[in-house]
Amino acid sequence: MASNLRRELTNLPNLVTMGRVVLIPFVLIFIDNFNPLRTFFASLLYLLAAAGDFLDGYLARSRGQVSTLGKFLDPLADKLIVNAVLVFMVALGRVEPWVVVVLIARDLAVNGLRSIASAQGLVISASEGGKIKTALQLVAIMMLLIHFSYPLLVVGIDFDYHIAGKWLLYVSMVMSLYSGGEYLWHFLAAALKQSRPTPT
Repeated sequence: MASNLRRELTNLPNLVTMGRVVLIPFVLIFIDNFNPLRTFFASLLYLLAAAGDFLDGYLARSRGQVSTLGKFLDPLADKLIVNAVLVFMVALGRVEPWVVVVLIARDLAVNGLRSIASAQGLVISASEGGKIKTALQLVAIMMLLIHFSYPLLVVGIDFDYHIAGKWLLYVSMVMSLYSGGEYLWHFLAAALKQSRPTPT
């Protein structure tokens, strides 16, 4: 058991996942309401941490190193990165507290349903709504991290990344609630199907 855990801790996909977690405090350190260069670094570090999510999954599948520890660490890293940045931006006045409460509450509810489904042997695949929510949230947080206005290439019109990021976060919140409802529906459908007596 100990040797298996040691092997999983030191395999490349899980090292990438743990590296993503290590990046979190550096992202938070560089978030700044007054210094465009610092907050630009924060957005680059966040992008690097987010890109690691695709890399660790690819490595785990391509190298045949999908592990129990990785299945635990990967979603944990995702939630830590997103929630830590959102909570920190609430403190800086960039995001309304109620939006973050809704997003975190939805994730806690879905995680609870997943735990129940797993305990009951129910298999519920990830919904398209959940994938869209994740993509929208990634772009929204990137924009909120950039924060300042910059002229768009070619057209030269100033683009306010903070305002755009805030509205995109609202859209991701709506999609988050929708995908949460989808997951609840699939959970109830699977539970009802399992409870029906099999014909003899």
